[in-house]
Amino acid sequence: MDPMEVDEQQMAQVEIGDDVFKIPLPPLPPPEVKSKSHSQSPGYLLTYQLPGHKRAVTSVKFSASGNFMASASADSLIKIWDMHGVNCSLTLTGHLMGINDVVWSPESGGSHILGSCSDDQTIRLWDSRNGQCFRTLQKHKAFVFACRFHPQGNLMASCSFDESVCLWDLRQGKCLKSVPAHWDPITSVDFNCDGSLFVTSSFDGLVRIWDTSNAQVVKSLIDDDNTPVGYVKFSPNGKYILASTMNHTLKLWNFHKPKCLRIYQGHRNEKYCLSSNFSVTSGMWVVSGSEDKSICIWNLQTKELVQKLDTLDDMVLCTDCHPKANMIVSGALQNSHGIKIWRSSE
Repeated sequence: MDPMEVDEQQMAQVEIGDDVFKIPLPPLPPPEVKSKSHSQSPGYLLTYQLPGHKRAVTSVKFSASGNFMASASADSLIKIWDMHGVNCSLTLTGHLMGINDVVWSPESGGSHILGSCSDDQTIRLWDSRNGQCFRTLQKHKAFVFACRFHPQGNLMASCSFDESVCLWDLRQGKCLKSVPAHWDPITSVDFNCDGSLFVTSSFDGLVRIWDTSNAQVVKSLIDDDNTPVGYVKFSPNGKYILASTMNHTLKLWNFHKPKCLRIYQGHRNEKYCLSSNFSVTSGMWVVSGSEDKSICIWNLQTKELVQKLDTLDDMVLCTDCHPKANMIVSGALQNSHGIKIWRSSE
């Protein structure tokens, strides 16, 4: 067996909302078992198409409860969608240029708060109940490409094409630290489940893990070819990292070793920073958009591409998985700049 395919016998418990899941990740099954799993598709189907944005949809995120979804666009607008009626309830205006990311605060931080970041070099905080921007954060010197709330809700991390990461005290609206983190533009940032660490990815080909308390590098993950990394996120239990590299590859890392445990392929990704996700509501899947105008879903354990959704000629830039229901939302680069909701009956 390839040493890259060997893992610990199981992952720790993963808490999502009020439910507790265990993600077993044993060594890969023998070929005869893998062939039997080929038919085990999660069965996602297109359920809704949501028009509204006038340019590329760059970020889609479900709220912690799953009752709402936010979409951000290069048209400089944020839209909030009520998932009960599946309709747009608010449009948020204020950014002066295209928006690159939108994120909901955790339950502990007041789950009605939204954060967004833009090419206008600012991060904005919004009250999703009335659509008002109540704070603007500015420190970066170039496009702000991604932002994330700390799990406690009182801190935010942002990253930029200026190659820095900023940590923000949201109560005071002040930048606590600005760290020169990479040699090239930074594409994403994410906190682990307890907020003790954050991770960044960059066009320089590096994934770096940082200690939140002092903003010092704990570890760097390096591929031999230094392929640009477009997106990175922690697994729900915080023990693993999923990295999307711009050579048509997703890699699951045990960053403590560090060691690549799984490689997922079958999609196209060489031009855009495509988001990737863990789906844990029914089965354990890895989900990503693809530049071949599809959404790809892999079995987390076996690496098998179990479903490839036809997105009806839309190139998907961003996806997110519902925290409780078997639902995926996707945002498109072109055509109608639409948002699609996909559901599984599994």
